[in-house]
Amino acid sequence: MLPAQSLSVVIPAFNEEATLATVVRRVLSLVFVKEVVIVDDCSRDRTGTIADGFARNDARVKVARHSSNLGKTQALKTGFAITTGDIVLVQDADLEYDPAEIPDLIAPILEGHADVVYGSRFLVRKAARVLYFYHYVANRTLTFISNLFTNINMTDVETGYKAFRGEIIRNMKITSSGFGFEIEVSAKTAKLKCAIYEVPISYHGRTYEQGKKVGWIDGVAALWYIVRFNVFCSLKGSYRVVPDTSPYPPPRE
Repeated sequence: MLPAQSLSVVIPAFNEEATLATVVRRVLSLVFVKEVVIVDDCSRDRTGTIADGFARNDARVKVARHSSNLGKTQALKTGFAITTGDIVLVQDADLEYDPAEIPDLIAPILEGHADVVYGSRFLVRKAARVLYFYHYVANRTLTFISNLFTNINMTDVETGYKAFRGEIIRNMKITSSGFGFEIEVSAKTAKLKCAIYEVPISYHGRTYEQGKKVGWIDGVAALWYIVRFNVFCSLKGSYRVVPDTSPYPPPRE
């Protein structure tokens, strides 16, 4: 059984008025959620108003707001600093990832097997919307190149569904921008030589017409980030305090 009040969920949001309320309601329905941190990245629609409404009605909801649009990585950085949970999970606001699968995602950490868990769209594939072939090729290529540098056999480094022991992500020095977080965090967790797991997830991708934001320039930037954070960034330079990655909590008998 999942322990109560153990999970912090960070939701970066930019112009997500159409889906934010549904995502937050689904996350709050999970009994083990300690807090939901919504970071409004200077949205121009009703995203901020919706977030504030949840904060007024549920003490578990916290809202942070950027005065200018700084991108997903900075929104996550802002959110992580506010969290207090034993486990911290990234939940996109666009419904591409289903909050009903959060228990599966964090189970390896709760059971004492993992320090970090990635939700993979390609590992024993579950339901997934069929969309852009070139995105698929780009994701697999970036994952392959990242693996060459980290020597970890990931299947989906670009997944937006990631969960961490709180002290790992709160101590990480995050310096990339835009959508660079996925590559940066993969490189820096690999340096810890901690236990990283993947679990299969569903993926309900959006088209650009529906609001998808990542583009080809983000893929080019990711190639530089792979080199930068794997080659030119040390373990000590990756964390304010290097986390202890001994088994935590002890594996169940």
